[in-house]
Amino acid sequence: MQTVLSIAVDALAYGMVLFVISIGLSVTMGLMRVTNLAHGGFAMIGGYIASYAARDLGLGYGVAVILAVVGTIVIAIPIERLLYRRIYGAPELTQVLMTIGITFCIIGIANYVFGPTLKTIPLPPELQGSVNLGFRSIGTQRVFAIISGLIVAAVLWYAIEKTGFGVKLRASVDNAAMAAALGVRTEIVYAVSFAIAVGLAAFGGVVGAELLPVEPYYALRYMVTFLVVVSVGGTGSIPGALAACLILGAIDTTGRYIMPEYGEFFFYLAVIVVICLFPGGLAGRAK
Repeated sequence: MQTVLSIAVDALAYGMVLFVISIGLSVTMGLMRVTNLAHGGFAMIGGYIASYAARDLGLGYGVAVILAVVGTIVIAIPIERLLYRRIYGAPELTQVLMTIGITFCIIGIANYVFGPTLKTIPLPPELQGSVNLGFRSIGTQRVFAIISGLIVAAVLWYAIEKTGFGVKLRASVDNAAMAAALGVRTEIVYAVSFAIAVGLAAFGGVVGAELLPVEPYYALRYMVTFLVVVSVGGTGSIPGALAACLILGAIDTTGRYIMPEYGEFFFYLAVIVVICLFPGGLAGRAK
């Protein structure tokens, strides 16, 4: 029983980190209909900025997180305006080729500016300890990641489903021409949505640095993982993405506990099974 509970705790932490990073990709793919394979690159940028701010400049962890999110958004805005706007509504192959190219550019520039080494993000004393759960202890930073994931899920769901901006976003996706005719400034809606997605990626890159270390090829190493999570959950579905992260996190963690020599075999086996049973994902939106 102790082993089962330990697996559950580690799976929850891993799943919530995946969710925080991947949910932005779910927004761009499901609501904006953009296959953004550069999403992991923006998470990488956030991790690099936070590492530089906290380790090299000596700033606090909270300040580093804010700088990572804001800095990544500032970097992403001109990229969205100059590049992404050209592929809104374009064939998926065009989107894939464009965003993979952006990924390699991000990797090259980040390695040139910050160096090709693993980047660490020093934690504040409040996150360096552990919480005693009775059957085992769990790092405070992992508890922070779990809480952050739950808050992100609740706030994002409310923003998309219950606010005026969410209505404009969904209207722009369903029929951009009609939404524009009714006075919705679709370009601004897309830009804000993209900024939110990128900001979430950066935040996840910082919060999840303990489980998904920020290193030179972060954007490529985890590209497929983030894409798989969104596909299994169903693009554009926040509950679906959350369920996918928890299920895949549990399966991957269990496999690594019981048969670590198999690596990620059980993770991708679960993906194949789910996609066969639910081709549109666990809670995919109708296209």
